[in-house]
Amino acid sequence: MRERGVQPFSGLTPQQARELTAAGVRPPTEAVGDVASVVLARGDHTEFEVRVVSPVGDPAGVIVYLHGGGWVVGSVDGAEPVARRLANLAGCTVVLPDYSLAPERPFPCALDDVRQTMGYVEASPLGGLPLVIAGDSAGGNLAAVTALRSRRDAEIRISQQVLVYPVVDTDMTRPSYRDPGNQLLLTAADMAWFAAHYATEAQRATPDVAPLQASSLAGLPPTVLVQAPHDVLFDEGSAYGQALRDAGVPVDRWVVPGQMHGFFTLFDLLPGGAEAVEFVAAAITGELARRPDPASAG
Repeated sequence: MRERGVQPFSGLTPQQARELTAAGVRPPTEAVGDVASVVLARGDHTEFEVRVVSPVGDPAGVIVYLHGGGWVVGSVDGAEPVARRLANLAGCTVVLPDYSLAPERPFPCALDDVRQTMGYVEASPLGGLPLVIAGDSAGGNLAAVTALRSRRDAEIRISQQVLVYPVVDTDMTRPSYRDPGNQLLLTAADMAWFAAHYATEAQRATPDVAPLQASSLAGLPPTVLVQAPHDVLFDEGSAYGQALRDAGVPVDRWVVPGQMHGFFTLFDLLPGGAEAVEFVAAAITGELARRPDPASAG
């Protein structure tokens, strides 16, 4: 990317960053049972797409997967390849909301879209299945915050959360932010640029943007945490995993050796990404297997 003259996100406008990201989207090639699209209407008369990727056969659960992109870039097109792989490996239907992007629709618009997506799932024929909330990077942030909100509001029961190198704090003074070896696909300057577009400084101090700042993490669902050691977000992800454990939440954590931020969705290019997707799928199927079968109740 450097040889091609690709600029860091922090040197671009949001539209330029989106064009750069879209140019790197690879077409989905893995066959699945079905891919459908529905359109949900927001209260302000706008709409957003929800893409539903179904496995072959009956699904064992539903994964609401939230793409990364710093709340500013990214799309369901970019997330569909990994959704297809997860659908096949985990035997689950994967639901991809094309949630609001900043700065046009800043915090809390994306979270509102995620909540509406989960309500759609609950009201659909998928509603009786175990629900997993998952995401990478900023999508991991939205997943973690959604899990906190669902615990607080008791609206929708989440069986498991999957956080892939998530944004869980806004403290950019941690050592992993300052490490020169971590300034790769995502730099410290990029993260400051993304955060400034997404939320105000006051909003960034709240658990709805920085879930590590929550007063308690007790009662959150079992968590899968995937991290890259060469990542500005590494330290806050590690701190969140430890805080979850301290609160009594089961955490299945894997730091994938040698990897950088962004590797998970490059599973078709990087062996480490393929292994991480398999790890997540196995963790999901393992959690589903531990759940009692409603058909055998009574």
